[in-house]
Amino acid sequence: MTISVRPASVFEDVRAVLGPKSPTANVCWCLSYRIDAKLNRKLQGPARGEYVEELCAREPAPGVLAYDGDEPVGWAAVAPRAETSFARNRKIPHVDDLPVWSLWCVRVRPGHRKQGLSRVLIDGAVAFARAHGAPAVEAYPLDNGDARVDLTMAYPGLRKNFERAGFVHVADTGSVLAGFPRVLMRRDLRELS
Repeated sequence: MTISVRPASVFEDVRAVLGPKSPTANVCWCLSYRIDAKLNRKLQGPARGEYVEELCAREPAPGVLAYDGDEPVGWAAVAPRAETSFARNRKIPHVDDLPVWSLWCVRVRPGHRKQGLSRVLIDGAVAFARAHGAPAVEAYPLDNGDARVDLTMAYPGLRKNFERAGFVHVADTGSVLAGFPRVLMRRDLRELS
C-alpha cells in the first residue's frame, strides 16, 4: 500500500469518495459546513455534485484526497474558517482572532478503514493548509473516549486521532453529535513557518 495525499482537484476522484451511488440522491457532498443554509437547501440532487465540481476547479481545492496508488480512498475537508459556517456557528467558540483553517470532515472509503488513513488525511490536510498560509488548523472532533461511534456520524473525526496528529484541546463546545460532545482542537503552525 503506497498512500499519498493530494489536493482534491480531480472531481471524479472526489465523486468516488463522497458521491452517491445514484446521481439523483441528496447526499451531503461535504457541503453542509462549507455553504450557508439557504444555498444548502437550494442545492438538490445532481446540483450538489455540480457545485463540488466547481469547487474542485478553484484554487485552493476544497480539501485533500488520500490515494492508494491511483485509487482515491479517503477525503478531508479543510478551508479557511472564514469561508465556512464555523465563522458564524454559535456552538463552536472562537478562542481568538487568528485566521485559522477548519478541518471538519475525515472520510475513509469502506475496504480501506482501520489502516491509519484518518491520521494520514489529518496530516495531509494540515500540510495543505500550511502550504496555503494557515497559521493554525482547528478541528471539532467527537470526544467519545473509548465508546464506539456510528461511522456515518464519525465524519468530524475522533479526539484521540487529532491528539495523535499533534492537535491540542483548546475549548469545549456546545455542539453534540451522535450523543458525544464535540471539542475544539487546534494545531498551531506558526512555529513551523
